Amino acid sequence: VGMNRLGGKSNTGEGGEDGARFTDERRSSIKQVASGRFGVTVNYLVNADELQIKVAQGAKPGEGGQLPGHKVDRYIAGLRHSTPGVTLISPPPHHDIYSIEDLKQLIYDLRCANPRARVSVKLVSEIGVGTVAAGVAKANADHVVIAGHDGGTGASPQASIHHAGIPWEIGLAETQQTLLRNDLRSRILVEVDGQMRTGRDVVIGAILGADEFGFSTAPLIALGCVMMRVCHLNTCPVGVATQDPELRRRFEGKPEHVVRYLFMVAEEARRLMAGLGVRTVDELIGRTDLLAPDEAVDHWKARGIDLGPLLSVPENVTPDTPRHRIRAPDPVLYDSIDVDLLQICRPALEEGRPVRADRPIENKNRAVGGLLSGEIARRHGIEGLPEGSVEVRFRGSAGQSFGAWLASGVTLLLEGDANDYTGKGLSGGTVVVRPPERAAFVAEENVIVGNVVLYGATSGKAFFRGIAGERFAVRNSGALAVVEGIGDHGCEYMTGGRVVVLGPTGLNFAAGMSGGIAYVLDSDGGFSRRCNTELVGFDEISADEGEELRCWIAEHAERTGSTVAMGLLRRWEDELQRFVKVMPHDYKRALAEPAGEEATPAGAGR
Repeated sequence: VGMNRLGGKSNTGEGGEDGARFTDERRSSIKQVASGRFGVTVNYLVNADELQIKVAQGAKPGEGGQLPGHKVDRYIAGLRHSTPGVTLISPPPHHDIYSIEDLKQLIYDLRCANPRARVSVKLVSEIGVGTVAAGVAKANADHVVIAGHDGGTGASPQASIHHAGIPWEIGLAETQQTLLRNDLRSRILVEVDGQMRTGRDVVIGAILGADEFGFSTAPLIALGCVMMRVCHLNTCPVGVATQDPELRRRFEGKPEHVVRYLFMVAEEARRLMAGLGVRTVDELIGRTDLLAPDEAVDHWKARGIDLGPLLSVPENVTPDTPRHRIRAPDPVLYDSIDVDLLQICRPALEEGRPVRADRPIENKNRAVGGLLSGEIARRHGIEGLPEGSVEVRFRGSAGQSFGAWLASGVTLLLEGDANDYTGKGLSGGTVVVRPPERAAFVAEENVIVGNVVLYGATSGKAFFRGIAGERFAVRNSGALAVVEGIGDHGCEYMTGGRVVVLGPTGLNFAAGMSGGIAYVLDSDGGFSRRCNTELVGFDEISADEGEELRCWIAEHAERTGSTVAMGLLRRWEDELQRFVKVMPHDYKRALAEPAGEEATPAGAGR
């Protein structure tokens, strides 16, 4: 609230945001998209001014996060589309980012979901970060964050806090110099964070190349944080980082505290700028001639250190070279299929009349359904459209992220095949992929969709007649999926939803799976050896579950024409015995326990 009153931007972090906040002054302008994709629905994405891809965090570079089960109450679980009492794991990497090209695809996907928002990428201050930042600029991002090692949460591992990452000044200087050297600085905003505390920090940050500045710990202290470093234990004595209702009553922070603190920071920065003869922050950015290394430092650790390179200016920079952003990235959505789909689907969006369409698709068409879903969420919120409002049949080969963020009421049927990231962030819609009717190959023996399908899906359905690649349904938290075979690492980090596999599975199935249920047809009797049983076990399938499973397979047969599904249904009583039910231990325990107390939403009533 304090940041909004100041005209700044608050950040949700990676835990999602309560939809009740979207329409009042608590709304966080920056919505974070982290590796766990917790709460990342199309409705979440459209209610943002900035979408931030958190590649890493300064206090724990290269590591994922973990929220202990005892902190996951009903409210938190609701925001994260998970189960109360079950530990939540964020993977160390984003599973849809293994190269700069993949990052460029995710930036494109987010632009499709919300074309009005700028897209940001958060990086860690490390040696070489400038090269990565240059890639971020080339990948069409609006904004890059350089996070220093002194920032971060009290829940970061102690080893990371003490030994990983480097100061923000070093990473920022390298980023500014690399962007200038490659003629990229004029088209991207640079932010710095990591224990920014004073106006002096702001001025030095601008001189080293930052357009914007992130404050986290210092405002938190202004609200009452005493840095006990027990965030992960749920025992915060001042009620800041806890879900315990008794401890939360101790919280005495008010938005005015943050406003007052940042006004003082701004006043100090204004005085320093006046002393330097600089009127605006834009004039200050990159003016390293206003800084000089302090030669009076006399400490054994500082001996032999030359800070001069931090202040150097690349040889190609002239007095007229822009040292801050002066133009936006090039537009990329002009040739999206969804531009036409939006026009075709206007009767469904505006008048509630069903729409049916049929059109070709090529693998250059990416994130198909994203722009349409964003517009549905913008107009109709999380509920989307009624079931069956929009049905589009595509013929051909789809590009990456087919059906990304697909909203409720939309069904995309593809006769052909699809690339990686199909159904990414599925948000209530239905995706069906099947071979063409005249296909000469056997569907259940061939790959029909690529890797990392349904990453971060929160609701909806997906039916694939054929085999999927690796990491199928990674971090699925609510979607139903039926597929006829998968590669390695299936259902990795899954926290909810249902997955039905009617064929072979690769190695390491269910690694990190803490919620949801998978039903796997163990056709060769060797599934138990391919399953990672660290967090899961094998349970009996009850009569009700067996009937539910039969209905899903019947729907798969109806939507895709699957001969595999039809064969199973003809011999159902016998075939049911070959299915293995994969059930996470914590999920089973949580479902058996009564629901705990629901915590008060953070900031409610304040």
